[in-house]
Amino acid sequence: MKTSSIQDLLLDEIKDLYDAEKQLLRAIPKMAKAAADSELKEGFLAHLAQTKGQVSRLERAFQALGEKAKSKPCKAMKGLVEEGKEVIEENMTPMVKDCALIGAGRRVEHYEMAGYETAIALAKGCGAAEGVLLLSETLKEEEQTDRKLATMASRLIKQSSNAATAQPGKKTSRV
Repeated sequence: MKTSSIQDLLLDEIKDLYDAEKQLLRAIPKMAKAAADSELKEGFLAHLAQTKGQVSRLERAFQALGEKAKSKPCKAMKGLVEEGKEVIEENMTPMVKDCALIGAGRRVEHYEMAGYETAIALAKGCGAAEGVLLLSETLKEEEQTDRKLATMASRLIKQSSNAATAQPGKKTSRV
């Protein structure tokens, strides 16, 4: 099908986001299982529940546009999920792995935020007010998740730095 209007482009974007969120429903439990830090593990599981709501919200956005919910393969999310899988499989100390998992999670959040910002702009452009509201609600959640991950990363990095400093004879590099 040829994309010939802003509404067609919006539908294409929502299909991509729909697939991305569905991929995350399968990936997030693996990230939670790999996390050693209890707050990070709980954060991933909370985001899993939130992602289920985001999928439902996208289905409502399709309905508001008079369309059936349908995915378009999101290659970018597939790559981000693959990078997360590589982190899970890496041989790292638990605290370092948690920091790497946070990095993978934040890359996902930033991709999603860009996608939702684009979809919101398109929905505004074609007068899809209900779509704007639904997509904006999800964007706020993605931004909150990113902030929580950033806060956790700061805490873990500080703990790691303090632990390294407390070990006599342990060399730490300062960049």
